[in-house]
Amino acid sequence: MALVTGSSRGLGAGIALAFAEAGANVAVHGSVNPPAATLELLSGTGSDTIGVVGDVGDAAACTRLVEEVIQHYGTIDILVNNAGIIRRSPAADHSEEDWAAVIDTNLSSVFRLTQHAGRHMLAKGSGKIINIASLLTFQGGITVPSYAAAKGAVGQLTKAFANEWASKGVNVNGIAPGYMETDNTEALRNNPERMRQILERIPAGRWGTPEDLAGAAVFLASAASDYIHGHLLVVDGGWLNR
Repeated sequence: MALVTGSSRGLGAGIALAFAEAGANVAVHGSVNPPAATLELLSGTGSDTIGVVGDVGDAAACTRLVEEVIQHYGTIDILVNNAGIIRRSPAADHSEEDWAAVIDTNLSSVFRLTQHAGRHMLAKGSGKIINIASLLTFQGGITVPSYAAAKGAVGQLTKAFANEWASKGVNVNGIAPGYMETDNTEALRNNPERMRQILERIPAGRWGTPEDLAGAAVFLASAASDYIHGHLLVVDGGWLNR
């Protein structure tokens, strides 16, 4: 079974649906309320689906989420660390509050959830962990210093866990989405100049959608990726090629 954090909408909901359609039981997560829309989306797939709630920026909530999933299903086979937020402001004006919120949600939660779920996976000798990184794992971005710092660190954390757990049957990998049509990119898509600049650099000629991550997520969660460890799979329409 799989736990997909931040799956009330966007990329997380798309990944949860892909897992359910591939035959997995899926726990979907919302930060404040159960993700009703995603639960409805998955209702016709035959998946044993539950909703879990908690602020992943809180250490205790991370532990509780994993325990709730294991209590319901008896185990955890797949963890997708997708929950994230973004705060936009020039680097010189980026507040301590925004920095702390983004680092806690986008980075510290990845460490905590991976560590806690990973202990159960290590005990049974198998498991798949997928961290959702970003193009800003490789690039600095503009007006998002905390987000770039967190996503850069997610890439390194993925490799660090993989180095220790690969020989123990637990795969830790990441997906780095390109520019996707989600809530996090709404400000960019509403800015005509930035929209044009970004689109002109994407060889595929379009922004990505949650459905574009489905194949990558299912692959990294399946036995087909058993010899892949610490890899960051870029799904960006060719952005990094330019």
